[in-house]
Amino acid sequence: MKKAFAIVVVCLAILFGAIFGFKAFVNRMMHKAMSHAPAPVFSVNAAKAAEQAWHPEYQAVASLSAVKGTAISTQIAGNVTAIHFHSGEEVPAGALLAQIDNTNELAQLATDQANLHLATINLRRTRRLMATRAASQSQLDSAQAAFSADQALVQNDHATLHKLAIRAPFSGHLGIRKVSLGQYLIPGTEIVDLQAWNPLHVDFTLPQSDLAQLHAGTPVQFTSNATGSQVFHGTITALGSAVSTSTRQVQVQATLSNPHNILRPGMFGGAVVVQHAVEHVVTVPVSAISYNTYGDYVYVVHSEKRNGRTLQLATQRIVRPGDSRNGQVAILSGLKAGETVVTEGQVKLSNNRQVRIEHSGKA
Repeated sequence: MKKAFAIVVVCLAILFGAIFGFKAFVNRMMHKAMSHAPAPVFSVNAAKAAEQAWHPEYQAVASLSAVKGTAISTQIAGNVTAIHFHSGEEVPAGALLAQIDNTNELAQLATDQANLHLATINLRRTRRLMATRAASQSQLDSAQAAFSADQALVQNDHATLHKLAIRAPFSGHLGIRKVSLGQYLIPGTEIVDLQAWNPLHVDFTLPQSDLAQLHAGTPVQFTSNATGSQVFHGTITALGSAVSTSTRQVQVQATLSNPHNILRPGMFGGAVVVQHAVEHVVTVPVSAISYNTYGDYVYVVHSEKRNGRTLQLATQRIVRPGDSRNGQVAILSGLKAGETVVTEGQVKLSNNRQVRIEHSGKA
């Protein structure tokens, strides 16, 4: 029994020894083959870092507001007796929009005009009598006071009637009607929104650190996703009188023209304040930057001779990126103009890997 057990153990030992031996032999041969195999060459796209002249820019999220815009409302309570506009139409300044019931005021005006007519006759008569000394100065003063009071009442009636006829204070585009015929309105009830679309204000905020570079007349560019890539140009017209104590931001207001009525009040987009000064920066495509918690880097391609052959190697280099615009990033440090950087294919690379540039362009 013990002899049979020993034979089984010996056989198993020989079997496993053969298996592990063969595995070790295969691994050794593979390692030997790989050590003599040429290093893999990775295909990448690259571009040369270029020096460009950039105007310093300050970017912010902005919203549009009308230079002239208001909610049309009534100052006097009453029923709507007529509506003279349609939602969404353009109206000139002074256009009659709605009429509030004015029958009582018209009757009062007729009464006050009659009283004014009588006061006018009495004043003229008193002046004639005063000229012949048939009336006293006190009678003339009373007639003059009665005339002035009745005249003021007529003017007040006209003012009230003017307020009951709701008119457009300026030319612009109407919004959606918010009242109906016969509806009773109390003072302050909004009838319709009126906005002038040209020109428009661009409102945004910038950090207090930029305050020294902000002045009236500085160019501003505005873009919105509602208008595609179209850029609208304006200038700064006003700055806030104080810096916000909660955000340490200063309010900036620019004005731009909108001759084709493409933009609308209330739109949001991006505002870029463009300085007149010029600074020269080294730029690379945005795709060349690999962002990392421990430092942003690029792969710089350089040539190196090995065994009589000229190889192209990609080496990691830490850089400090700055502003970006139009698909380009300014490199503040770590790169010089004219150096070649990898723009596509970085994912498969590691430091000092041999590469083959399939396409090379300029930054």
